[in-house]
Parts: sequence; C-alpha cells; structure tokens
Amino acid sequence: MKTLKVLALGGALLLAFGCSHKDNKTAMTLSPEMGTTYKTGDAIPVKLQYPSDVKPDSVVYLLDSVRFASTKDSAGIKLKTDTMRLGSRLITAKLYQGGKAEEVSTNFMLYPSKAPEELAYKVDKVFPHDTSSYTEGLLYQDGFLYESDGGREGEDAGRSSLRKVNVETGKPVLKVDGDPKVFSEGISIVGDKLIQLTYTEKLGYVYDKNTFKLLKTFTNNVGYEGWGMCYDGHKLYMDDSTNRVWFLNPETYAATGFIDVYDDKGPVNQINELEMIDGKLWANIYQTDTIIVIDPKTGAVLQSIDLSKLYPQAQRAPNADVLNGIAWDPQGKRLFITGKKWPKLYQISVAKK
Repeated sequence: MKTLKVLALGGALLLAFGCSHKDNKTAMTLSPEMGTTYKTGDAIPVKLQYPSDVKPDSVVYLLDSVRFASTKDSAGIKLKTDTMRLGSRLITAKLYQGGKAEEVSTNFMLYPSKAPEELAYKVDKVFPHDTSSYTEGLLYQDGFLYESDGGREGEDAGRSSLRKVNVETGKPVLKVDGDPKVFSEGISIVGDKLIQLTYTEKLGYVYDKNTFKLLKTFTNNVGYEGWGMCYDGHKLYMDDSTNRVWFLNPETYAATGFIDVYDDKGPVNQINELEMIDGKLWANIYQTDTIIVIDPKTGAVLQSIDLSKLYPQAQRAPNADVLNGIAWDPQGKRLFITGKKWPKLYQISVAKK
C-alpha cells in the first residue's frame, strides 16, 4: 500500500509539473482558407485573427518567406496578384509580442485570369530534315541550326548526337556522336559554349560551339529529368517533364528560381522543347501538336497554336514521331518547326485569328 501511495504521489507531482510548464500558444487563425483558388488580378484579403486580450507589438506578413506587409493590430490587408508568379503560394503571419514571435501559415492557388489566345499559322517555306534525328533540342544561330538528337544505342531512337545543320539541305556540317548509353536532350548556346542536357542521367555537357570539342561535364540535379532548354542572354531556362520551368545560372548551371506553367484551367504538364522569342517562352507540349507561349515572369500561358495539320498523324511516315523542335532566327524573323524523325523542317509565321 505504501508503494502505491508513493507512485500516486509521484504521478500527481509529475502531472502538476507538466501542467505548470505547458507551452501556452496564442490561438490564431489566418485567412484565406488553405487551398483557396484565385485568378491573376484578384486582391486577396489576408487577415490574422487572435484573442481580444492579445496586444501585439506588430504583425508581419510574408509571401513565400518574403515580407510584404505589416500592421500593429488585426486589421486585414489586401495582397495584389497582378504580376505574381502562378501556382501554390504560401502566406505566413508572424505575431510579435514582448520580444517573442508566434506564426501561422496558409496557402492559396493562383491561376491566370484569361484563357490562352488561339493563334493561326501559315507555312512560308519547307526545308528537308534528316529522318535519322530524334530531335530533342533545336536552335538557330549564325545561319545554322544546332540540333540535339536523342537516343541510346540499341533502342528505337538510336544513338544520340549533336549536330550543326545546313538549313537548306538538312544535312549536318558538323556532328559528334554521344555516349551510346546516354540519352541527350535540350541545348542552349551561351557565348562560345554549347550546353546540352541529358534525359535521366543527371548529367550536362559543355561543348565548344565551333568545334564540338567536349570541354566538361557537370552534375545536373535540377528537377526530375532533363528536357528542354533555352537562353535569354541572362539566364538559362530548363524544364523537367512537369509544368515547372527552372531558371539556371548560365555559368554554374545551378538553379536560381522557377515558374510553374498554368492556363486558366490548371497546370500545363510535359512542357518540352523551349525557345525564347521576343521576351516570351515558346514551348511544345510533349505528345501533342500544340505550342504554347508563356509569360516567363508569371508562368501564365498567354497564347497557343494548334499544329495538328502541319504534318497530320495520318500522313506521317511510320518512323516519324511527335512534334518537337522550335528554333527562332531573330534577324530574319523566321520560325522553324520540326519533329522527331520528321522528313521536313517547316518555316511558319503566326498571327491572331
């Protein structure tokens, strides 16, 4: 019996000790409700609610860890979304009182306010294209096309290669084969260097643009996979099979930011070959005949082009695969389009319907 009394007393003391040291946090809620969807241009009402006996020194609001507003009380604020990056965004409120801080978070989804504008196109000229090339990356510079041909030895696509191509003939004037076990992907030119991604190998290659001499390799752990790539003169853009487009440092190839691509209905996945044209990102959507035009600051799909009649499925050669390849000649204002193992390269122009 004595033992039972001692245990009971010890339990009571432990309970009392635990209660006296309980962490009493302020009951706070933050609006908007988690997961609420808004459209670009909406002013989002943000408000921290807390008990009336709490007198904060200040309340600080952060969007994705970056401060955007502060108050001295529970008065609500409006968060502007006009130029905001799309997708899931995190709001955090920090309440400061007596040298201490407590915080609560919520999130919301931001979609574009408008559906993409549909553009029309016409074919201006047709050039030959090498049907041995399983086109992954395509760009135009100094009168030539540069093309990354994907594949692995022993597979349907064949061995990867890197090519400098005569536009008029479709034939390479310079070509190097890749590692037979590595599937090459998108390319970009930065100065005298040509950067090439790989599909699943988490590698990147840096070549001399003029000789195709391999200068170095680098580890590419950005994103799920390596797909398309382009360069705007300041940063590289890279996609990875999702709706995310990464920003890369053009010297170190490290990620510096990203956008998520959305139209008015939701995320647009499988963004593939990329091209920067007059300050906008152009991309084809893998396994479709659609090209979209993306705002590189927000991720909004601004325009779309249906190219299903360019080289119709019913007319494609048995070995021809999907549309993939966008190249822009900024001096001649020429837009080139092709596909994997397509026999033709199309020069097209686009306009509003």
